[in-house]
Amino acid sequence: MTSTIISLMITFKLIGRVILFVIFTSLLSLDVGLTQSADDYVAKGRAKFEKGDYQGAIQDFNKAIALDPNNATSYAGRGFPKGVLKDYKGAILDFNKAIQLEPNNAIYYTFRGNAKAALDDPKGALEDYNKAISLNPNDPIVYLFRANVKGATGDNEGALQDFNKVIGINPNDVAAYAGRGLSKISLGQKESGCKDITKAGQMGFAGAAKLKEEHCK
Repeated sequence: MTSTIISLMITFKLIGRVILFVIFTSLLSLDVGLTQSADDYVAKGRAKFEKGDYQGAIQDFNKAIALDPNNATSYAGRGFPKGVLKDYKGAILDFNKAIQLEPNNAIYYTFRGNAKAALDDPKGALEDYNKAISLNPNDPIVYLFRANVKGATGDNEGALQDFNKVIGINPNDVAAYAGRGLSKISLGQKESGCKDITKAGQMGFAGAAKLKEEHCK
């Protein structure tokens, strides 16, 4: 499978600040037991993360952790900007701690998986995605990440199944149509695959024209 879609989906930076912030906000809303001072630093870190001040966000989460070292959200919150800054090893350590404190949170496994994928550890990434799916089987983004790692390791049939799952949950996911198209082409289903890529383009996927040029002549 081409690296275009793979790199789009398995790096923190290209996932997009908006998607991360939506997930991040939902995590923070779950925690009401922080001391006020630690809570203030978490809120500051969240705001800086949203604005793209990743180093500033890390500093605020450091302060929150110093005040309350047993809160999973603070570690996960610090893991997100570390991932954006490509400190994948640091992000993994933070998500490890978050998982230790809150072992049933699917999001922590998902983003630890992303960091492992970015470090060229597909086996570890798949294990984390599998765990995330077992905890929350209705989150399409995890299937999308897993599909891309499967495709990158030559499991095109598995990737196709995951892209189908994404589209079944969210039929408006343009990246899933593009990825499914590439999986089909890799499996010898060129006509159907090119139709998926065309559909992705019609739905607004920016890379569709290039993919058609490369794969659909």
